[in-house]
Amino acid sequence: MVEIEFITFACNDSEQLAEFWSAALGGERRELPASLDPEIVDCPGNGPDLLFKEQPKGTERDLPIHLDVSTENREETVEQLRNLGGSVRETKTEAYETHTATWTVMEDPEGNGFCVSEYQQ
Repeated sequence: MVEIEFITFACNDSEQLAEFWSAALGGERRELPASLDPEIVDCPGNGPDLLFKEQPKGTERDLPIHLDVSTENREETVEQLRNLGGSVRETKTEAYETHTATWTVMEDPEGNGFCVSEYQQ
């Protein structure tokens, strides 16, 4: 069986980004030997953890992989993430046959895109 171990972020400041995502997701930063340069955030639950490695990344607007996080109160969560250093790109809403989805496209402090979603039945 194959499982996702990490979602890896290429970044300029691994410590800053690990701190942002640790606070945003209620995770804990993993203690690593000083000789290792990546930062790891252990996320709650059974999903993959996050690995932050200082290395070049693609274009600033490139979103080949991004995180989708869900919440019961999107506006409150977006405000909390803004207070942590995130920024808002846009908010969208789409209605489907069985539910309505509203999500806010955001960027973390280094411009990595992610979405904060709220679903209503």
